[in-house]
Amino acid sequence: MARPARSKAAPKGSSPSSTAATATTIAESKSKSNGVVPRKRTAAAASASAPPAKKPVPNPRSKRASATNVAPSSKDDTPENDMEVDADAEPSAVSDRDSDIAERPTKKAKVARPSSADVELKKYVAPVPKARNIKVIRERSAAKMDIFVFGKGDMCELGLGPDAKARTVTRPRLNPFLPTDTVGVVQVAVGGMHTAVLTHDGKILTWGVNDQNALGRNTSWEAPEVDIDTADADNSDSDDDDDAQINPLESTPGPVEGLPDEVNIVSIACSDSLTLAITDTGFVYAWGTFRCSDGILGFSEDQRIAIHPFLLPNLKNIVDISAGVDHILALSSTGTVFAWGNGQQYQLGRRVIERTRMNGLVPREFGLKKIVAVGAGSYHSFAVDASGRVWAWGLNQYGQCGIDLEGKTGEDGVAVPKPTIVKSLAKYKIVQITGGEHHSAAVTDDGKLLTWGRLDANQLGIKAEDLKSEYTVYDEHGKPRFITEPTVVPNLPSISKVACGTHHNIAIDVYGKAHSWGFGENFQVGQGPAGEDILIPTLIDNTATRNERLIFAGCGGDHI
Repeated sequence: MARPARSKAAPKGSSPSSTAATATTIAESKSKSNGVVPRKRTAAAASASAPPAKKPVPNPRSKRASATNVAPSSKDDTPENDMEVDADAEPSAVSDRDSDIAERPTKKAKVARPSSADVELKKYVAPVPKARNIKVIRERSAAKMDIFVFGKGDMCELGLGPDAKARTVTRPRLNPFLPTDTVGVVQVAVGGMHTAVLTHDGKILTWGVNDQNALGRNTSWEAPEVDIDTADADNSDSDDDDDAQINPLESTPGPVEGLPDEVNIVSIACSDSLTLAITDTGFVYAWGTFRCSDGILGFSEDQRIAIHPFLLPNLKNIVDISAGVDHILALSSTGTVFAWGNGQQYQLGRRVIERTRMNGLVPREFGLKKIVAVGAGSYHSFAVDASGRVWAWGLNQYGQCGIDLEGKTGEDGVAVPKPTIVKSLAKYKIVQITGGEHHSAAVTDDGKLLTWGRLDANQLGIKAEDLKSEYTVYDEHGKPRFITEPTVVPNLPSISKVACGTHHNIAIDVYGKAHSWGFGENFQVGQGPAGEDILIPTLIDNTATRNERLIFAGCGGDHI
């Protein structure tokens, strides 16, 4: 969550030692009046945080990557100055010309050794966009924000450093590594297990899981050796890994490496294993990779993982990006939409068959025109056109597209294969739309919050007695399972923004207060140490944020 930046230090009571949180919050300066269940990297971590069987949990997809998972960059992405020079190699020996000069000492050819400055110049830098008539089409926000985080940070998701006390934060906590006076964050993007922030001067800082290079920087770290006998003795009564050290480079915000100084980054986005950046002239850089049900799908048709920022060659005039788990929607200044990534659930708005699924990694338009906004759930997608109509496509197993497929909704793998108008939203003017794994949420122009889709982990924030039976599907025990009709969440003040995690949500009201609900066993709802599910939207109230005006929230798998 975020609040507008203040000219002073954080208020009393909001220090990391006195407050806690599972979400990231941004607040505006007082000078002025946007999921997935984390992919565990160790068996111990997985067993410690796995929710009960009654909870909706997607199939885990391990994020651990071996060296063989990282393919070399394409020729266009690998500059010539990445070649190594063996400065210590000896030159060929000089031959004796004749017997009378055989006794002379042999002279060695001089070898130029690179200076430290030369080595620095050999670092990878992505290419600068080149095109005719390049013009600025978007500006970067200038409003600096304080960043609050909460949830589970066992995999460095919270960005609070390697301290053991930063592993689990049950209520919002101010991130001390992102001060407004020296860093000045103006945008936050939250992925499944990593986060990126954009600073006021156009730099990108990242933290979290870097198994597929989503952080865009080198985080190699060798953990210090531990005396097993001593460790066993000290932890004889412990059944967890809470005291194990975590990577300080992944757990602390650090700058993305390889972006050219000549470009001006104005916006960022994160999927599960990918990070993207938009320039002020509408070009897009990306790094990391896409995944699918079989593991790593790839970054592009000829590149498995982009270990550095890579200029996407098929995109221009992009003004906004929305990311699902493993698919991307990019909105152009002319109102067209490009989609790429994993298309196994039709989330790209076009058919992608298995034998040619790599074709889905190429950004393509798919027929939508005059679009003014896009939004993405984990495996489904939305677009709003200039006339106010909402289009949806992708996975619809729990009615998360807002479309009832004549009784087929509820069956495994049921999807809306192409953009289809959501008729049930025709009576509303939608200003924001987004989604979680199997549910969706939207904000109207008059501040109403609508939710629909799966609800068996309290994702919708609506009590059973408030559900309309004609739109509700029940399980064999008579318990409500999902609803296909967008429904107003009652008893809320006017809402300005909403963010959906895998099975939880945070809404920011017009007064700058945050309300959370849904699956909360990993503290991702920010309601304190109980770690329980929250049935209906509940005010997040602690000393760190009580007197702050919050303006943004972003949800990951188990962190905010």
